Amino acid sequence: MPIYEYICEDCLTRFEKIVLNKTQEIACPTCAGKKNAIQLSVFSAANGSSNGASAKSSGRVIVARFMESL
Repeated sequence: MPIYEYICEDCLTRFEKIVLNKTQEIACPTCAGKKNAIQLSVFSAANGSSNGASAKSSGRVIVARFMESL
């Protein structure tokens, strides 16, 4: 189940959504608009330095966002 990033073309809200089925309709969480453009996703990885977020805390953010989307 990939997480996709979208931007609503009506209100310009950026949001993420776990997509279970590529044909499902995605609605903006702010305005419920159906015109959403998929965005290029970027990611980061822990490299052992102390200047970035750890993979463990990043995982918590992803889980929290998933739970909010339910």
